[in-house]
Amino acid sequence: MTVTCLRFATACGRSDRLRLDLVLNDFVACAISTGEITVLSDGTPWRPLIDVEDMSRAISWAIHRTEATGGSFLAVNTGRNDANYQVKELAEAVARHVPGTKVSINLDAPPDRRSYKVDFTLFETLAPNHLPQISLNESIIRLRECLTQAGFVDGDFRNSQLMRLKTLEWHLKNERLDESLRWKNRKSAA
Repeated sequence: MTVTCLRFATACGRSDRLRLDLVLNDFVACAISTGEITVLSDGTPWRPLIDVEDMSRAISWAIHRTEATGGSFLAVNTGRNDANYQVKELAEAVARHVPGTKVSINLDAPPDRRSYKVDFTLFETLAPNHLPQISLNESIIRLRECLTQAGFVDGDFRNSQLMRLKTLEWHLKNERLDESLRWKNRKSAA
């Protein structure tokens, strides 16, 4: 048996079940709906990104990986070394693709200790034909087009069901999930 555990970079990009509580997706939604991106930190924390389409490519590799490529058990950071960005770089990139967007960065914020600059060298070595291909700019453009085509204008989206936490809270309130976030019965999951 060959086991592969993919430790993904931070997800981003459009999908059928779009989440707006992911840093890049959040920034694009802010730019589209309010014309402003507010970075709550000083913008220096690092975030590695991987588009959901590239996550699928990596999953395909993991399913078909043989023991000869990485051993019988492999846990691997999944992404690209050149896709580590500082949060302020992400906000500025979104602003370039959504004209008129203002970016404000809280330079007086205390240091954000949630900084993740990740080394993806092992994945790049083991899976050279399955590396992420969707660029930051392409992810932003696809998100912008997706939200624009959907007529997205909800400036209060952080309180919507497009946020995973809000969805979990709704399921808990309606007693579909128990305190350990497990479905109370299979019919609730439908």
